[in-house]
Amino acid sequence: MLKITDLHLERNLQTLFDGLNLAVHPGQKAAIVGRNGVGKSTLFELIIGKLHADAGDVELPRDWRVSHMAQEVRVSDRGALEYVIDGHKSLRNAERALARATDRGDDMEVAHCHAHLDDLGIYEIRPRAGEILHGLGFNNEDLSRAFSDFSGGWRIRLNLAQALMTPADLLLLDEPTNHLDLEATLWLESWLQRYSGTLLVIAHDRDFLDNIAEHTAHLHNGRADVYRGNYSAFERQRAEAMMLQQAAYKKQQREIDHIQSFVDRFRAKASKARQAQSRLKALERMEAVAPVHADSPYRLSFPQPQKMSSPLIGLDRVSIGYGDTCVLSEIRETILPGARIGVLGENGAGKSTLLKCLVGELPPQSGELVIGQHAVVGYFAQHQLESLNPERTALETLALAKPMDTEQQCRNYLGCWGFPKDKLERAVATLSGGEKARLVLALIAVTRPALLVLDEPTNHLDLDMRDALAMALQEFEGALIIVAHDRSLLSRTVDEFWLVENGSVTRLSSDLDGYTRTHNPANGPAVLGVDVPPRKSRRNPGNSTGQRRRDTRKVERRAAAELREQEKPLLATIRRLEKEIDKVSAELKTLESKLADPDTYHNLPAEQLDPLLKQAAKLRHNKDHAESHWLAESEALERLKESRRE
Repeated sequence: MLKITDLHLERNLQTLFDGLNLAVHPGQKAAIVGRNGVGKSTLFELIIGKLHADAGDVELPRDWRVSHMAQEVRVSDRGALEYVIDGHKSLRNAERALARATDRGDDMEVAHCHAHLDDLGIYEIRPRAGEILHGLGFNNEDLSRAFSDFSGGWRIRLNLAQALMTPADLLLLDEPTNHLDLEATLWLESWLQRYSGTLLVIAHDRDFLDNIAEHTAHLHNGRADVYRGNYSAFERQRAEAMMLQQAAYKKQQREIDHIQSFVDRFRAKASKARQAQSRLKALERMEAVAPVHADSPYRLSFPQPQKMSSPLIGLDRVSIGYGDTCVLSEIRETILPGARIGVLGENGAGKSTLLKCLVGELPPQSGELVIGQHAVVGYFAQHQLESLNPERTALETLALAKPMDTEQQCRNYLGCWGFPKDKLERAVATLSGGEKARLVLALIAVTRPALLVLDEPTNHLDLDMRDALAMALQEFEGALIIVAHDRSLLSRTVDEFWLVENGSVTRLSSDLDGYTRTHNPANGPAVLGVDVPPRKSRRNPGNSTGQRRRDTRKVERRAAAELREQEKPLLATIRRLEKEIDKVSAELKTLESKLADPDTYHNLPAEQLDPLLKQAAKLRHNKDHAESHWLAESEALERLKESRRE
């Protein structure tokens, strides 16, 4: 097993580890969690021997093979497929030995080398590499492309693929999902669930950790506390321990009371019912783990928009693309105030292209894009992190973007976004990726947008920041459209989904769980074309264990299909009621505007005014009835989804 005993380490005059002890047994899958800066990545460097501790021991079995995901990007001219296969060092060494034996004409050694390559699985290597590349989002044309031809995020994916290709008893993955889309994240989950070795993973994706980890090691105050179970289990266990800390608990209670107040006020109103439902979910979770996040350094909020057009944005038969190439066509959608839209789709489908059109960076090739007069857009994309002036401080950057009355107001504002005094006065170039992302989000929030357009906002953000961002987005009364691979963030902030697929944009009929089941690359065969010599499979076609697994999956798919059938009438009723509520609300708004005009009472005779008043009363009654029915059906749908998850 991996055994770390009484580990001490200081870096840059800071004590990272002070008597840290950790034991990981063969076959265990453990998540390494903790705030940014506690030493998670440093711990990995100690395990692989890149760093040496000031005191203490890091012990590994002598025969253990270790694979780790490289974070640095070294430019290489190797083709993608060959670069990934390079991770199998034993295979590459055997190939070189074969080449030397062939050059010498040593037939006996050549035969020995062929036998050794056969034992290493030479015939399965290239298909395995192709499967990994496919799962991580690469296509056939990428196989022969040089590593140096890929952008930074795709190079990190190739490093991940190489780490997965390396035969290992211990696999170390540091933020493997940072540059992955949702489909690639789902595939990686499936791969790691099947991995039989020992796994240590650092990640800030709650659902990913929940689906992978069996143990959780929490780094804090220079030591490690190990909890049995995934990340959610760790939160519950730690929350129970922290319940005794009443001061921290009371701080969080004020936030719970604020959410409950919103729910109590707006639960029966259709215009707020969806938001009330999402806050109820957040409240249920928050009550269980309130003390865990009570000491979070983040107190985020997106100020409410001053004015909002309705609709904010309308797209009528819009086509989008680059030059003569059309990426998406015939888009007919409307974004209304209060909308909560998640954009889903496979890598390269055009999600970011759609967002660029909505924010005005990419004009339509055809069709009509109408942006409301009061539709201030706050746009977050990864390239904005690089557009920050590296020589300015965070304080100077905010002052230029949105001057405030005093410098102290700027400091207080950025302090809510996790910037202490020393970070405020440092050049942006010295900030981490997560700190730059928080700064960009802070700059967006201060503009009071009516529409937030967020393209993968959680990359580089830690779990505390992701939780704070989710809470802030729930409080935001403007519209939200978001692309993200963080399923926890999506489920807590989004009410509907747009699917970008096959050159079009459609509304998704199922929920996020349904989408992940049908769009998981692990459920289908690899499509990459890899030339390999024909070889008979060594697997036993009559394997009873494999048959049982297939039978179990068949039963699970049948049960899921039955539940989806039960959902259909509920979804249909909910959509019908939403249309009815929208129609009645529009009629009532028009009528109430007329009745609010004093001229109506002066100019209309009583026999014409009375019917208007009766009609308004009837519309209000119909609206209340439809809203109550909608809420009941929505709760029934939620109960059905909960039964599926159980």
